[in-house]
Amino acid sequence: MSSDPYPYAVEARGLGRKYLRGWAVREVSFRLPTGCVSALVGPNGAGKSTLLRMAARLQRPTAGELRLFGMEVDDPAVLEHVAFVDQERPLYKGFSVADTLRLGRELNPGWDQAAAERIVEAGNVPFDARVGTLSSGQRTRVALALALAKRARLLLLDEPMADLDPLARHELSSLLLAEAVERGLTVLMSSHLLSELEDMCDHLVVVAGGRLRMAGRTEQLLPAHRLVTGLADPGTGPDGVLPGRFAERHIVIDSRCTGRQFTALIRPGAELDDSCQSVEPTLEEVLLGYLRSPGAPALIAPDARVPASSVPAPPKASTARKGGNA
Repeated sequence: MSSDPYPYAVEARGLGRKYLRGWAVREVSFRLPTGCVSALVGPNGAGKSTLLRMAARLQRPTAGELRLFGMEVDDPAVLEHVAFVDQERPLYKGFSVADTLRLGRELNPGWDQAAAERIVEAGNVPFDARVGTLSSGQRTRVALALALAKRARLLLLDEPMADLDPLARHELSSLLLAEAVERGLTVLMSSHLLSELEDMCDHLVVVAGGRLRMAGRTEQLLPAHRLVTGLADPGTGPDGVLPGRFAERHIVIDSRCTGRQFTALIRPGAELDDSCQSVEPTLEEVLLGYLRSPGAPALIAPDARVPASSVPAPPKASTARKGGNA
């Protein structure tokens, strides 16, 4: 748990971002507690990168509000508290690793040179090597060294492990978690590696179609679901159909029928009867259920919920600020 005096690192209230092609993010409201390591999950085009870039001040919201540690995101004082690693790792390819760290030192008043060098050396990355000659894993390590040595309170990561081999992912995940625990760092990290999130993250933010589908601590979200299997009702084809009592008694997130058997991810609304078997799902099973069914009812845990009275009304088409075409 973070010792930060402000309880929320990120607060989004009715947040939206519109491009010429339409809304990338719309009516998103959630709170991210300080000191948590949160996974930002969603399919391609769900709005993950847009959310991160708004928090990193690289894009301005079209609608709603975004606060970091209680400050408006466009407040200049926010800059020193946020570090961002983009999925493209936009480092200067002609710079040496040493030049890159020197640039970080010159631009960031709170720079920790010893930490930056330690992170680079741990990966056996030569300081005199040009960035353009490094492997993907080495470039990611240098980018993380820049972000962590800034000594920001909020670390934003866009697919940081996507192009790494399993060994490099394990090493950098361990590095990231160690830094987060030692410093009470808040991390918001987008990722498609669902199987690895359970060990890394204690908080979730799930988006689909630009809207928030689920948010909160995993210890609150997972027990709210059950994975149920049982006998399906007869259907018109070879496969059965989900029994009607499930839609009546429970919130069905996702269901599949194979032959006469059904499997369903539900949020129970009543006690389950003895005609079916149920277990608590894994994090990966819950995430896949919501990703397969973007229209399922959203679940926002109490610690992630923004009071309804503080959420701005959705903008009308004629009054919303114009978004860019970035």
